[in-house]
Amino acid sequence: MEDIFVARLMSTDLLTVSPDTLVEDAAQLMLDSGVGSVLVVDDDNALRGILTSTDFVRIVANQKPKDRTPVSAYMTENPTTTTAQASVTEAADAMLDGGFHHLPVVDDDEGLIGILTTTDLAAYVAGLEREATA
Repeated sequence: MEDIFVARLMSTDLLTVSPDTLVEDAAQLMLDSGVGSVLVVDDDNALRGILTSTDFVRIVANQKPKDRTPVSAYMTENPTTTTAQASVTEAADAMLDGGFHHLPVVDDDEGLIGILTTTDLAAYVAGLEREATA
C-alpha cells in the first residue's frame, strides 16, 4: 500500500458551529448534512472542540428525567447487511455508498453473526501499512 499524506485524504468541506450553538440545532445540522460530527470553532476559526454522534449517545444516556421511548421508535429498520464471505472492498463500498459506519454481518442459518465498522476498516488498512513497511 502506498504511503500518502493526510492532505490527499482529508475532507476540506467542513461543517462548523460556534460554542454557543444549541445541541438541538447542531443535531439537526448533522442530520440534514448526513454527517457524524460538527467541528466547534470560535470567531477566529480556531478549533475549540468537536461534537460527534457518540456525544449524543452520552447526552441521551445522562438525560434527566429519563425518556421512556423504546428503541423501535428511532431505529433504522431493514439496515443494509453483508455476509462473512463478502470481500472487504465490497463491504467498504457499501458503507461509503450508504454513508454509514456500521455494517451488520448476517448468515442465512444463524442470523446476526457480527458487525463491520469503520474502525475495523481503519485497523485493517493500518495493519496492511505496517506489513508493507516491515
